[in-house]
Amino acid sequence: AFFCSFLPLQLSPPLHLFLLYCWSNFLLLSLAVGFVDCGRGGLVRFECSNPSDFRIEADGVVYAVRSIQHSTLPALTLLIKASDTTTQQQWVTQVRLTPSTLSSQQDLKEIAFPSRNMDSQLKRMKRDWVIPPINVPENSRGPFPQELVRIRSDHDKNRSLRYSVTGPGADQPPTGIFIIDPISGELSVNKPLDREHISNFHLRAHAVDLNGNQVENPIDIVINVIDMNDNRPEFTHQIWNGTVPEGSKPGTFVMTVTSVDKDDPKTANGMLRYKILSQNPESPTSNMFTINNKTGGIITVAAGLDREKVPQYTLIIQATDMEGNPMYGLSNTATAVIRVTDVNDNPPEFTAETFFGEVPENRVNVIVANLTVTDKDQPNTPAWNAVYKITGGDPTGRFSVPTDPTTNEGLVTVVKPIDYEISRTYVLTVEARNEVPLARGIHSPRQSTATVSIRVIDMNESPYFEPNPKLIRLEEGMMPESTLTTFTAQDPDRFMPQTIRYSKLSDPANWLRIDPNTGRIKTIAILDRESPFVKNSLYNATFLATDSGIPPASGTGTLQIFLLDINDNAPKVFPQEAEICEKPEPNAINITAVDGDLNPNAGPFAFELAHRPSDVRRNWTITRVSGDYAQVSLKIGYLESGIYEIPIIITDSGNLPMSNTSYLRIKVCQCDISGDCTDQEHIMAAGLGTGAIIAILLCIIILLILVLLFVVWMKRRDKERQAKQLLIDPEDDVRDNILKYDEEGGGEEDQDYDLSQLQQPDTIEPDAIKPVGIRRLDERPLHPEPQYPMRSAAPHPGDIGDFINEGLKAADNDPTAPPYDSLLVFDYEGSGSTAGSLSSLNSSSSGGDQDYDYLNDWGPRFRKLADMYGGSDD
Repeated sequence: AFFCSFLPLQLSPPLHLFLLYCWSNFLLLSLAVGFVDCGRGGLVRFECSNPSDFRIEADGVVYAVRSIQHSTLPALTLLIKASDTTTQQQWVTQVRLTPSTLSSQQDLKEIAFPSRNMDSQLKRMKRDWVIPPINVPENSRGPFPQELVRIRSDHDKNRSLRYSVTGPGADQPPTGIFIIDPISGELSVNKPLDREHISNFHLRAHAVDLNGNQVENPIDIVINVIDMNDNRPEFTHQIWNGTVPEGSKPGTFVMTVTSVDKDDPKTANGMLRYKILSQNPESPTSNMFTINNKTGGIITVAAGLDREKVPQYTLIIQATDMEGNPMYGLSNTATAVIRVTDVNDNPPEFTAETFFGEVPENRVNVIVANLTVTDKDQPNTPAWNAVYKITGGDPTGRFSVPTDPTTNEGLVTVVKPIDYEISRTYVLTVEARNEVPLARGIHSPRQSTATVSIRVIDMNESPYFEPNPKLIRLEEGMMPESTLTTFTAQDPDRFMPQTIRYSKLSDPANWLRIDPNTGRIKTIAILDRESPFVKNSLYNATFLATDSGIPPASGTGTLQIFLLDINDNAPKVFPQEAEICEKPEPNAINITAVDGDLNPNAGPFAFELAHRPSDVRRNWTITRVSGDYAQVSLKIGYLESGIYEIPIIITDSGNLPMSNTSYLRIKVCQCDISGDCTDQEHIMAAGLGTGAIIAILLCIIILLILVLLFVVWMKRRDKERQAKQLLIDPEDDVRDNILKYDEEGGGEEDQDYDLSQLQQPDTIEPDAIKPVGIRRLDERPLHPEPQYPMRSAAPHPGDIGDFINEGLKAADNDPTAPPYDSLLVFDYEGSGSTAGSLSSLNSSSSGGDQDYDYLNDWGPRFRKLADMYGGSDD
């Protein structure tokens, strides 16, 4: 604890400076300097000679900025200067700090336990008995441990006690901050405190005897950490972005910046003040903006914001605690970027008063001219985007001016065909505006309107038929080379004299011909309204007209011929087939007539049975039902089943009526109770037509042919098998004369035989083919066959010669091989051959006596021979 002494100095008679005698706990100095102004109302400003250790507020209170050691106090002297901001008059006083003569042990505050009676019953205490909290400054530099308070019990006079504290900071996390001397009860802080981490501690003090028995009820001790200005303000963002429209009036809100200070906001340490340190650029003035020093709100204070001149401002904002005191407060800075947004205060202006263009006639969607404008507003914004409007020179709406989104140019475009023969030039008046209206007070200048002069280029236009299509009405049946009409075209090019030639483009029935020079149309065939090319009595033909321009132009015209009907088609009976039961009741056939003509050349019709054959009128009768219908029925009681063709004479109602005899094919059949035919022919007649019946018959015939071919093939196969049995008969083996040629097999016709049977006789056991001791003259002796060289599957070409030489040597040394020039004797082929001797084949005397029919039984290999000798005489 320290005491502050003050030596008053009288510097001016009207004013007296008093230093209040103050007390500071734990090296925290607090002084008060007061003035008696004698009625003066001027503002006084205080300054301290040692601002690093002490600071003085506007109300004259002096604070110690840091902890003061005992050793530094004897030489510590402060000078306090007071200045009148109005008259600039100054006063000075001296403050000398000296340490207290009282010991800290004697001045240490005591906290006593409330007394209680001997039977451990608590005494009733006063309700206002409250242990005051202990204030401890944060960030103390020591020395540690530093005594705070002494805890004492009245029972320590009679016996020894032990003191302890519990709670967060003592025996609970964070532990070790506070300690207590168990004997003296002195409570001390063991390390610096941080208010921003823990602002207060709640401890409980205990007193027990040496046996651990509680002698006092625990008491609560509250320790408050006193805030020190040890944290600078921190902006929540280092760079702040805001916008303000150009041309804004003073007082327009822009943005708000905020900063936080971890110090106690209830003290000056956490009270922030804002101010603008700098503005860049300083145009048009250096103070375009101001900031609310408490809230951080930025507003405009001057007019003249123009985006086209200054698009952006950069402000350096400072936040200072200690209520903005520049001497003692801590400060920090941030950057505020204010972008001036565009408003439509600049109208678009054309770069020229008149624009020129040209366009060929009859062309649409063609850009005639590009209109360029300038706009000082921000590009690609509604205040910059141009909108063009034609205000004069285009009463028929043949032009439009859309905007190019990239270049902002106006594209004068033709949207309707232009005729050179009607107008050769156009002069348009075009006005340019923006997508949004101009700002208040801004008007469009004369440069926002321009003139566009457009010249039309004459082109060779196509001839056109008038009228198109052209309709004429004619009677059908008009003979060839008849003139129908003249179909001519007009040339719209009045300033280009040209000739027109005509040709036929479409004539489905090939009925017409057009004169290439005059356009006169004639017939080349008879016009028939009933032709399939005529739809609803209307026939269409298309003609082409071509002028002589360079390049030539052509146009088409359609001639529609409405053909009037004449009575040129006789009626026919319908339906053409019907059925009726053998018994006439209740049998009647309803018939009508079909006429290709139209009324009145068609119905009503007259129906009549023909007179021949005579049995028609005898067996049948016809009754008219209406103008278009009649009934045919049996006249007799019974008619045999069958198909009858009834001739009926039908006459139409045309002028010069036409008659025709049609045949009605009637099937007379047996019927059931309901009157339906019951025989099979009825089913065929009712369900299948003639084409279907023919198709079914063809399918049946094809199926029969396939079955016949299969039977023939099976029979031929059986004969081939019998022939094979003949060839391998052991009694008449004709294969003994087949020579073995080393590696060749049978031909294609021998593939059906078992080649294992085609062996030399010596490869079979001799006892199986001839008696013992009998040997052919040319039979090889029974010697082992020499080993002929084997040819590889794919020999090298150079080894072929060696292979042939080795084979030749083996053949020369083979005793079983007959010489090439010796007479070969063949085996006897056996007896009992049905073929007889072959020597008779060339004998003309015996040819007629032989019967060669048995050759047919030898199989297909002897068929040629059987045909030559086994046939009949013819």
